Amino acid sequence: MRVVIATRRSPLALWQARWVAAELQKVRPGLNVELLELSTRGDELLDRRLAPLGGKGLFIKTLEDALESGRADLAVHSLKDVPAEMPSGFELATIPQRADPRDALVSRHGATLADLPRGARVGTASLRRQAQLLAARPDLRIETVRGSVQTRLGKTDSGELDAVILAVAGLSRLEIDRGSPLPAETMLPASGQGALGIEIRAGNEPVAALLKEIEDRDARIAARAERAFCKALGASCAAPVAAYARVAEGSVALQVRVLASDGTRVLESEGKAHVDEAAELGKKLAADMLARGAGPLISAVA
Repeated sequence: MRVVIATRRSPLALWQARWVAAELQKVRPGLNVELLELSTRGDELLDRRLAPLGGKGLFIKTLEDALESGRADLAVHSLKDVPAEMPSGFELATIPQRADPRDALVSRHGATLADLPRGARVGTASLRRQAQLLAARPDLRIETVRGSVQTRLGKTDSGELDAVILAVAGLSRLEIDRGSPLPAETMLPASGQGALGIEIRAGNEPVAALLKEIEDRDARIAARAERAFCKALGASCAAPVAAYARVAEGSVALQVRVLASDGTRVLESEGKAHVDEAAELGKKLAADMLARGAGPLISAVA
């Protein structure tokens, strides 16, 4: 059997695609796996925020085109970049084991968030990260920075920025031993952060069956709760919204947060349910947040 994986060309995306290829070859020895490396619209627009241009979906469309045309059999995404509403004709076939979902602050001299000087310049293009940083430290200057992990680290090392916020999972996968992980109390992760989402054309049963062999049950349940929350909330991947679910002993606990982009208003909620009701839990917390005024906070940055 031959399988073609569509992937972005960034070092992290290539690591993720190669990891999936290796996992598939573990369960199917002799499987022929090839990578189709593509440049996406999100990779090309490095000088501005993605939210006004279509959000994280800009990283997905080119890979979906390759799936639709038959040039690729599956696409590997960072799950946090995959919109909660899947487009017609595609499905999220598999979610493998999730890595550490936290964010980390990487500073020039190893400073923690509390140690950064007043007015420090912190780089991120994420409104979720920006809002939570400003909620904790209103004095910070948030600078929009995008590009690969190495590009963003370079802006800190050169002194252009005092610190950047990066995903712990990305740093770990690239074997970069830097940064101080931020606790959920300060920086709640994005929906799906730390997990991979593997997308296929709907109805591609041979590939779907293959991918089920590397599915992680707990990661799928957590993603179901987090993504149901974002979908019911009407929030895109680029909105200042955080959702983190943990699965243990047959239950799923979900913690969520919606913020004003400047950090001046923070809405939080949490709940717990049986794993079979993960999606219902997400919808319930979304309804609670909307009743408390989350709608205007999301529409303000739409």
